[in-house]
Amino acid sequence: MLDNNQQQFTLEMTVVSAQGLKNTSSFIFTHRLRPFITITTFPPPLEAADLKSCRGFQTRVDDQGGVNPTWGDKFHVPIHHTFFANPYSCIYLQLFTKRLISGKAQLGWCQIPAADIGLPPVGSVRQLSYRLREADGTRTHGVVNVAVKLEVHSNDRCRTVIGVPVRVMPLGREVGSSWKESEDLTSGGTVGTGGDCADAVVKWQGLR
Repeated sequence: MLDNNQQQFTLEMTVVSAQGLKNTSSFIFTHRLRPFITITTFPPPLEAADLKSCRGFQTRVDDQGGVNPTWGDKFHVPIHHTFFANPYSCIYLQLFTKRLISGKAQLGWCQIPAADIGLPPVGSVRQLSYRLREADGTRTHGVVNVAVKLEVHSNDRCRTVIGVPVRVMPLGREVGSSWKESEDLTSGGTVGTGGDCADAVVKWQGLR
């Protein structure tokens, strides 16, 4: 069990890639997918006034990958110690496509439960894959791949190594055969252990 007594944590998250996306648009000028992902924590941090600028993150737009985009964008997300005490806590990912005329359209969403983040020893890397869901919760064929590492929170405010931090975002399987995998019945995710975030990028890029 993770000892989270008054500790502050930072979640290093690499949004690696997605696979099997479906373009549902019927407009001739929006047939090409330009996917990006937003990241928020739920529930929001208790220190919302201090961490307002850290509550949401956004990857860059992939203009080349189409239905199998790759990002490799890394973020440092502040995690309050109460995050692990709430059974409903999660990291909320929404996948959108950027449209030339009508703005963005949601392609799916998924949740990373707190248990998937807090169970490994602090500092270890976990490679996770989650099935995307429609707005109504229906599971799709799309999959999002991420790598996460939980670290003790430093004095630095959260920062983005690669990617675009945003103010406040509204809430609305194939993996390497060498990994140890387990099925998460709530999120529909697969969990792998070993390697680091850079290794995860290389492995998942090979699936494109």
